[in-house]
Amino acid sequence: MAEKVVLAYSGGLDTSIIIPWLNENYGYDVIAYIADVGQGEDIDAVVKKAYATGAKKAIVKDLREEFVTDYVWPTVRAGAVYEHKYLLGTSIARPVIAKHQVEVALAEGATALAHGCTGKGNDQVRFEHAFQALAPDLKVIAPWREWNLTSREECIDYAAARGIPVEASRTKIHSRDRNLWHVSHEGGELESIMNAPLPTTWTMTKSPQDAPDRDELVEIGFEQGAPVSIDGQKLTPVQIVELLNEIGARNGVGRIDLVENRHVGMKSRGAYETPGGTLIVTALREIEALVLDREVAHYKEVLSAKYAELVYFGLWFTPLRESLDAFFTESAKNLTGSVKLSLYKGNVNVVSRQSPFSLYSTDLSSFTMGESYDQKDAAGFIKILGLPARTRARMLQQVKEVVK
Repeated sequence: MAEKVVLAYSGGLDTSIIIPWLNENYGYDVIAYIADVGQGEDIDAVVKKAYATGAKKAIVKDLREEFVTDYVWPTVRAGAVYEHKYLLGTSIARPVIAKHQVEVALAEGATALAHGCTGKGNDQVRFEHAFQALAPDLKVIAPWREWNLTSREECIDYAAARGIPVEASRTKIHSRDRNLWHVSHEGGELESIMNAPLPTTWTMTKSPQDAPDRDELVEIGFEQGAPVSIDGQKLTPVQIVELLNEIGARNGVGRIDLVENRHVGMKSRGAYETPGGTLIVTALREIEALVLDREVAHYKEVLSAKYAELVYFGLWFTPLRESLDAFFTESAKNLTGSVKLSLYKGNVNVVSRQSPFSLYSTDLSSFTMGESYDQKDAAGFIKILGLPARTRARMLQQVKEVVK
């Protein structure tokens, strides 16, 4: 009886040719594991294609609710944005996909796991680190690090020689990854940093030029740092992301063009569309501005950058990430309230924000004198604050006198 390998299968160019490649080079029975994280594909068609290209079994898992609740929301609550721009759409999907891939492998008695990540990218690290953390004894097969195919064009030729239909072509060469949170684009004209993305590169959002000529208002409600409602209507996590994606996309919101530092050491360029995520992150920052005290807010900025790095580097299943989650969960206990945003041709502006836990006080912040703050106290505060500066200044004066 042949050994079994579980392949993370999408039906795209890479994984479409990996099934026959595994059959030809390893003689494994291939189980195509299909994770639904909201990529918007015809899952039945993907399953049919897996069997048609040689899979012995296809297993589908609907991970959308878990993906948003247990992976996206913690990342949002942490304020994790990689290198100031990237909302981690691909990065944060990999751990939930890998976790269930391992569960399928253990349930099916497989001896190996396989993925279609290239040897240059971050995703190989994300998948394989998760495999090691969750099932260290399973063998890992990464065809891109073994076969002699060196380009997407050669992969297309390999597929054609075996009668495997693929959507990619020499004129449609972008590598894309889509889920509920975003869609990414790499390759094609984006490989040259001198080229702007083509209008056809973007697939999710309207261009700002084609967006409506009037602004659209949307109000997002939060409880303990997680979105719970849109315009006062309670919705599930998946419904919230889907609806905000629609609203943001039609207003040209959420496009970024980023040159980023990959974990493996090189710089790469990608175009990302995260319309709903952009609205959520923008709104939550306004709640934080109202609720968090200064020391927590400033310290969170430091930890947020580290959290984003952990997610991007594929280190989700680590004690440090779990420990940071404890901080962000605790600091988010009062992040409850709502923020109204105005969307207009790619721009997002804050109209209003409110929270029952707001620390903003009109009495303290206004120019009108009130009883809560005695301005005379500031003199002593500034004098104590400036003690080190005064001491150093006097020392320098004395040194100058001695030198003279």
